[in-house]
Amino acid sequence: MGINQCRFRWFNAVVLIGMVGVAVTVTGSDSHVKQEQLVSRIAFGSCSNQSAPQPIWDAVVDFHPQIFIWLGDNIYGDLKRPFKIFGKERTIGPWKNVPRFVPSSQQVIGTWDDHDYGLNDAGKEFHGKVTNQKLLLDFLDEPQDSPRRKQAGVYASYTYGPVGRDIKIILLDTRYHRDPVGSDGTILGNSQWLWLEKELKGLPTALTIIGSSIQVISNLSATIHPLFAMESWARFPKERDRLFKLIDDSKRTGVFFISGDVHFGEITRYDCALDYPLYDVTSSGVTQSIEEVVPPFLRSFVRFVAWLTPSTMRVKGQNCRYKSCIYGQPNFGTIEIDWDSHPVKLKFKVKDKNGVVVTGVDVSLTELQPNSDREKAGQNNQKHCTLEVSLPWIVRYRLMILFCFTLFVLLLVFLGLVYTCFRICRLGGCKRKHD
Repeated sequence: MGINQCRFRWFNAVVLIGMVGVAVTVTGSDSHVKQEQLVSRIAFGSCSNQSAPQPIWDAVVDFHPQIFIWLGDNIYGDLKRPFKIFGKERTIGPWKNVPRFVPSSQQVIGTWDDHDYGLNDAGKEFHGKVTNQKLLLDFLDEPQDSPRRKQAGVYASYTYGPVGRDIKIILLDTRYHRDPVGSDGTILGNSQWLWLEKELKGLPTALTIIGSSIQVISNLSATIHPLFAMESWARFPKERDRLFKLIDDSKRTGVFFISGDVHFGEITRYDCALDYPLYDVTSSGVTQSIEEVVPPFLRSFVRFVAWLTPSTMRVKGQNCRYKSCIYGQPNFGTIEIDWDSHPVKLKFKVKDKNGVVVTGVDVSLTELQPNSDREKAGQNNQKHCTLEVSLPWIVRYRLMILFCFTLFVLLLVFLGLVYTCFRICRLGGCKRKHD
């Protein structure tokens, strides 16, 4: 699909939804007005390189989302080439002019991650964050009088729907105040923690969606280190424990997470943080994915490695396209809410560029409440309680063990070939000498 066609289709979708009258209120640090329009279809995504093809927007538009949520890396604007001021990969704005769908301040909301923050894996030390905050908010068509333009960071909350069928969407900023990875310091910073506490302990809503640019539940770095490492809340264990405790203390029900960053899609859950399971639906990315960076003949190997990598939190079921329940090609996430069912039903899905489900789970709203009868519903609330760091070492590091064993075998084969060549050459030399 051409860029102009993509822009046209998305623009039509935005106009159509706008005519229905979905309204939203942004809350930064001090304002909150609730709107009444019912929302039942939400799409989200991350990791969208403006230099790459973006055919996935056809499927997003066909889903007819009432809200689309950007979860970071919405554009790749790293300052790796500080003087790049022209072309698709320019490092200064306006970002909103890059080829993509036409955003609407009422329907498209979002936060950032490292590449639209301005530097890979960067935190509070990044000097360009003030300038790039303006660029991001311009990209999202944020109103000029928005509280987000006056605060340190792009965190915000939005409330949709009538009482009893209302949704609060909280978007966190995991970059602006974050300490270095490995420090076990802060991710959100004091001001954002105070704001988040106010949001969670405020008026109750039927559902609360917390958007984080990095994964909250999964800790794959614990099982793939030292081969690879990924940013996640689990690499700041004190901060993650604080987040779980804050949700628990707020007595808020219907809470779940959405996230991006990792260049694959998956659904994870943790059953031992609250009185009900916490889900994290990860969608990454719109263009960037782990399988796209390897030759096609190696993609089966990537899927095998994904299956071999231990994960105690991943939700596995019949909806998974691959046995690992990881999808490493371009994808986007969806949330569907059936408010008319009793109890209310939620469908968490990750879809491919054609809109086909690659992993998904159906959840009852009663499951996201304390003291629900999960045994009668066939749920084992102890299944996802073991943290990855608590796995036996032979399980936790089996990928590393396999890697080292493979290298050892290859080294033996190499030495064997060298020795064989040496013997052949020596025997040939001795034969010529004898002749």
